[in-house]
Amino acid sequence: MVGMYSGYIQIQNKDYWNERTIDNSFTVNMNLQKKISNSYNVSSFNERFESFALSAANNLTRGTIVIGANLEKENLFMNLNSKIVKGFIPENSSSNILISDGLSEYYNLRCNDSIVLLGQGFHGSSASGIFKIEGIIKFPVPDINERLIIMPIKSAQTLYDAENRNTSLVVDIKNKSKVEKTIEILKTNLDEDLVVMNWKNLLPELVQTIQADSAGGLVILGILYMILSFGIFGTILMMTTERIKEFSILISIGMHKIKLVLVVILECLLMSFFSSIIGLILVTPVRYYFYYFPYRIGGKAASAIEEYGFEPVIPASLDLNIALNHISIITIIVLVCSFYPSTKIFFLKPIKGLKI
Repeated sequence: MVGMYSGYIQIQNKDYWNERTIDNSFTVNMNLQKKISNSYNVSSFNERFESFALSAANNLTRGTIVIGANLEKENLFMNLNSKIVKGFIPENSSSNILISDGLSEYYNLRCNDSIVLLGQGFHGSSASGIFKIEGIIKFPVPDINERLIIMPIKSAQTLYDAENRNTSLVVDIKNKSKVEKTIEILKTNLDEDLVVMNWKNLLPELVQTIQADSAGGLVILGILYMILSFGIFGTILMMTTERIKEFSILISIGMHKIKLVLVVILECLLMSFFSSIIGLILVTPVRYYFYYFPYRIGGKAASAIEEYGFEPVIPASLDLNIALNHISIITIIVLVCSFYPSTKIFFLKPIKGLKI
């Protein structure tokens, strides 16, 4: 949802978010474009003009979302090529449009058919026009797929009598983990009548859903770590019991208990480290496969997920920090479990240990 529609960062007029009308749009001059392009961590940006229109065809009507954009850049943001089911993406110099698959089914329209749009333009002017359909796209989000129209930004600005005006600039960034830092730098470069918003401000419902899902994930993760902890402790317990005689001999020939404890702890840490590295290496090809070919959910579960506005897929993450965080937690668990052999060695009596 973030990557394919709202973007990680948007620049808007300071009044647009509270009152989303085209009267709160703004103009983009060359100076503003240079400031954004040269900002830290910004890879590209696209101008958007978004509004509402009543569409009509074949004696039917439906309210629609109208997005005007540079379609070449928008293809990079939304990956429009992969969503085309019929026809082609219009040229930026064209006045033809793309409509969503759900909207085309509602009106029973095909490529090269026409659709009428009626709305309110800039400063109360009338906005109306007849547009030829050049392509049909299918969005995984049902609400959007039922009522979306995309057209070249010049056509949208002409329709709404808002020449050279934009409702937002969608900013793409190089490093997704540095969103907040990028926003802070952008704020210092922009005028006071513009605001920089991150995806959390743009999609508060999505943030709440992620938080609720994360809470459930933490419970599952806690159970898995509990099982893992018992497994690690069982291994260390068995290793310690089988080596009591070895420890007794080492202490008998003069090895200090503190050194023996350090050796055992080091053994446990090395076992944990190499096991984690081997596991990471083995699972890496699997991660890459499911990143590029995510598991697609089907049936009723897919329908339920789509109702919440999500694509019914489960992709893998390539973020190495996730693996490193889990390795760190496992290392802490191993250190805690190594407290048992350490205590056993400190209270070990060599004579008694040799008789076992």
